[in-house]
Amino acid sequence: MYCRYGKRILDCIASLMALILLSPVLILLAVTIRVILGPPILYTQLRSGLNGKPFTLLKFRSMTTARNSKGEMLADEERMTRFGHILRSTSPDELPQLVNVLRGQMCLVGPRPLLPEYLPLYSAEQARRHSVRPGLTGLAQVNGRNQLTWEQKFTYDVWYVDHVSLWLDLNIMLKTARKIISRQGVVQDNHSTAEKFTGTKLEQ
Repeated sequence: MYCRYGKRILDCIASLMALILLSPVLILLAVTIRVILGPPILYTQLRSGLNGKPFTLLKFRSMTTARNSKGEMLADEERMTRFGHILRSTSPDELPQLVNVLRGQMCLVGPRPLLPEYLPLYSAEQARRHSVRPGLTGLAQVNGRNQLTWEQKFTYDVWYVDHVSLWLDLNIMLKTARKIISRQGVVQDNHSTAEKFTGTKLEQ
């Protein structure tokens, strides 16, 4: 019952309330990004959603659009500012994803959405992570995040799929809040700095 109806109802109510309550913060962040980094304010990227269907993930932009003399975009490390590092380490750059939750593309809790280019690389077991909507935070994020190997992350993701419940979601959200308050930042999944997934099919 929770998986079929309750989870979506909770996501809609909680994301809408969060957007309303956090609107002053969102406006302040948008203005600050516009002043420091310039337009655009939002960064968009295709990610894999429920059943692998792609959707456009929303984030506050944390890097400049600086280019070299040939017009080529500079490396991520060169475009990252101190302000951007603060955004990523404290996770407010992920707040626009509340809109993704409200749209039904994401949930508050679930496996983090990854790049569509990873879809052919999953084993059959790992691909089960897409049988639920991706989340703003998840079991892997509160149990180590980037300190985990890809295999460990996917093990957490699949375990979540098999055990999803209201109490598990509330527990993950509580742990997420604690980690963000302690400035451990559990939500961000920085593909520019994290090791890219290259697949494990041949090893299984």
